[in-house]
Amino acid sequence: MADTIAAISTANGAGAISIVRMSGAEALEIASKLTKTTFTPRYAKLTKFYNLDDELIDIPLVLYFKGPNSFTGEDIVEFHCHGGMAVSRLILESLIEAGARIAEAGEFSKRAFINGKIDLSQAEAIAKLIESKSKESVKILSKQLRGDLKEFVDNIRESLLEIMAYVEVNIDYAEEDLPQDLIDQIKERLCSIANLLKKSLNASKKREAMFNGYKVAIIGKPNVGKSSLLNNLLNYDRAIVSNIAGTTRDTIEEEITIGSHIIKIVDTAGIRDNTSDEIEKIGIQKSKQAVDEADIVIAMFDNSRSFDEEDKAIIDIIKNTDKDVIVVLNKIDLESKFDETVLKDFEVIKTTQKDENYEIEKKLEEILDKYSHMQDNVLISNRQVKAVENAYNAINSSFELIENQELELFSYNIQDAIYAISQITKPYDHDEMLDKMFSSFCVGK
Repeated sequence: MADTIAAISTANGAGAISIVRMSGAEALEIASKLTKTTFTPRYAKLTKFYNLDDELIDIPLVLYFKGPNSFTGEDIVEFHCHGGMAVSRLILESLIEAGARIAEAGEFSKRAFINGKIDLSQAEAIAKLIESKSKESVKILSKQLRGDLKEFVDNIRESLLEIMAYVEVNIDYAEEDLPQDLIDQIKERLCSIANLLKKSLNASKKREAMFNGYKVAIIGKPNVGKSSLLNNLLNYDRAIVSNIAGTTRDTIEEEITIGSHIIKIVDTAGIRDNTSDEIEKIGIQKSKQAVDEADIVIAMFDNSRSFDEEDKAIIDIIKNTDKDVIVVLNKIDLESKFDETVLKDFEVIKTTQKDENYEIEKKLEEILDKYSHMQDNVLISNRQVKAVENAYNAINSSFELIENQELELFSYNIQDAIYAISQITKPYDHDEMLDKMFSSFCVGK
């Protein structure tokens, strides 16, 4: 932490502006030495930048942020130089020669966390925000960066600490059992906390794919038009289309934008159980796997062919899934042979292979918008999800313990819940419970 670090903060390549950032105790001294000028905190200054050989490198706009009022909590100097790899690298090399060192990956954010400027949830939000591919994920990550998840976690920590502090007092000082009305109050508070955690987990699992793209699987028996639909959605011929059943032998995955959402659309091999082709059998297995992994399923049926066992297999799949399903009856411009009554339980979109598929895109966007409008706190990483799951399980295990007045075991469970939920933002400190216990209950009077 004593070192002054520096790095190029913008992506490689040509551009109008490139930013080189420096943080540490010697940041201001090094910047003043190489620019031969002084700086006022939070005032932009256009100045000449020289290397140690007194050669002019560039005329950047320089910003100075005095610690602790900066991103890292240390002195930070930013050089907004002309874009291009050469200029920014020369500035960085000059900073290193003058006493700074190259920053390690994530070191600016790490220093911000160590200095109390951000918590772990905000640090993760920064990393995800940089990689974000959709507008909706940006909105969620911005809320977490603002501190919404931190507030959610802090409120749960506070409630659990109060419960544990009161129980700890009674373990050491109560001569009688806890009254039933107090047990009921504790159970009621725990139930409320468990419900909040469960809602957060459910919302997170529904919107988990938002950050990497929702997965949409197109399923149907061979030659119903799955590959044609994929090509139409992509606006180019990605999949081979022919009248020969089984042309698609493997799953094909492509990324497209629907409204403000990124989706990964998967064209699967036709599902049929009577094939003798080993390669096709593998493709069919991958199709079923794609449905299991999908967030949304598009099930296609062929209006020009009679309903058969292969269609029935598709209906069985979509009836037994909890995924959102879009049912499409294709080739309605051809002579109708399909028994539409088998689809009476579904909302059906009718289309032809020549259609632009606006209705399908509209339905996809409607479902995706529904996911994005959930208002519960969303967890953005497996680490956060695991922390909430552990806290939820610990709380669920504690209900019977408090009912039986097994206070020490109950206290251990609540401590486990506090420890788990704290992993999202900052590690749990046992002194927090002691502070709560002594300040709230005046032990020792």
